Amino acid sequence: MTTQREEKKKVSRTRIVLSQVLACIALDFLLVGLGMSISFVTMVVPDVLDAKEGLSLNKKEASWFGSMAFLCQPLGSIFSGPLLDYFGRKKALFLVNIPHLVAWVLMYTAWNVPSLFIANALLGIGTGIMEAPSITYVGEVSDPSIRGILTTLTNCFTSTGMFIAYLLGTVLTWRQAALVSLTVPIATMLLVLFVPETPIWLLSKGRQKEALRSLCRLRGWAQPEDVKEEFDQLVQYNDLIQQCVVCTREGKSDVEPCCHNSHNVFKRIINKFRNVLFVKETMRPFALVMAYFFFYTLSGLAPIKPNMVNVCRALGMKYDPKNIVVAVGVVFIIMNILSAVIVKVIGKRKLVLFSLLATAFCSLALSVYARTNLPMELFSYEPSTFPNQGEILPVFLFMMLVSFSSLGIPWVLLSEVFPFRGRGLATGLAAALSYVIFFVAAKTNYNLEANFHISGAFFFYGIIGIIGTCYLYFFLPETESKTLVEIEAYYKGNQKIFADDFFINAFRKKNCLNTDVNKPMLVK
Repeated sequence: MTTQREEKKKVSRTRIVLSQVLACIALDFLLVGLGMSISFVTMVVPDVLDAKEGLSLNKKEASWFGSMAFLCQPLGSIFSGPLLDYFGRKKALFLVNIPHLVAWVLMYTAWNVPSLFIANALLGIGTGIMEAPSITYVGEVSDPSIRGILTTLTNCFTSTGMFIAYLLGTVLTWRQAALVSLTVPIATMLLVLFVPETPIWLLSKGRQKEALRSLCRLRGWAQPEDVKEEFDQLVQYNDLIQQCVVCTREGKSDVEPCCHNSHNVFKRIINKFRNVLFVKETMRPFALVMAYFFFYTLSGLAPIKPNMVNVCRALGMKYDPKNIVVAVGVVFIIMNILSAVIVKVIGKRKLVLFSLLATAFCSLALSVYARTNLPMELFSYEPSTFPNQGEILPVFLFMMLVSFSSLGIPWVLLSEVFPFRGRGLATGLAAALSYVIFFVAAKTNYNLEANFHISGAFFFYGIIGIIGTCYLYFFLPETESKTLVEIEAYYKGNQKIFADDFFINAFRKKNCLNTDVNKPMLVK
């Protein structure tokens, strides 16, 4: 006769994975909407650039229109952190859809150029607000064994949104496409009602019973005893982060009376920035992530996205540029799914280095093609300069650029490297600065082309990608299969931030023979 303990079977791995996948469904819809919002301008620009009827934009207006969303996204990102910490991850996922609801309605009804710009600006602000909740949620609900896959797959849903936007642009007018896009934030808001709040946020608010129920649901609808060990670790971690950060850094006991919470609001904000944001466990990963965003963005594809249709025409591609852009969306989806598989096999570090270097070489190849095959007066913002002939080679080179670029995972790293105490603030600030980089990249593409030809622009992007690969080779550690607590402890340590690589290790050993410096701890 079996005992009661034997009758209680462990929760199957399938149920554990399924529960976390279902918890991310609303997030996935949110990311589809995000992908649609950042790609919609690509389908609008060719239809309104020097249009003979309806709304019309000249070259400079089109350049500003294509990059305006990136400029406005930091405004949303700044507010996303406080929104995330105050309302919680679940409510934040609901509220961030409101700007997009207004934006899609305004885009559909745009009656002049200013209203079109305002609609695009609202899409940018809404996208910026979405970043921190979407990134943080998936990182906090998933366990380390599948967090890499789930966070990498978020790129796939963003790419799905891009594909839908490109596809709508080929079968509908941009106004009709905007109306269809309105259904995505509505569906997201309905789905958010059925997802759980993250356990760590509930613990931070003193709601321990709700946190335990949430963790049980996220671990395959398990019983409390099945998740006791993980829950105890979360409680212990929460107790640590609930201590006054100022007192902790000053070495005071947490049982001593603390006067810091009685300070006025401005002094509390200053203390939070000084002791939560401007500390090495936050600033080290912050600097690394921003460097990756810079190199990833300026490696070739991102700067031309708003004007992608016209760039395809300028390169003299054989097929209809709008169909090529739709194919770009399909490639993004396929490569994002592939990256989720690759990341489990080789880890995040090797995937980042390979994708960035391959992207750089593709940009250089396009530069060589443009220099040797296209006239010097060609300008992608001037349709009258486009070549008449169609070639297959630029199609191949461009799709290679898209394929390798879509393997990049800067947002995945952003979801896991920051400590909980400053995660909302740091994530929001990093997202804001990343969109400043996107804006600068998109806006300066016009100037690079105007002064150095399209070949010079791609050459610049290729060189930036190669420099970025070298930098990340030395400073990007491996975080795959590490818990968020382990990652935080790594960045909090006194060691220098070096990656774990046979060449770097050999150099370090040689260097250590001549110094008394202790060997740094590595994230393997």
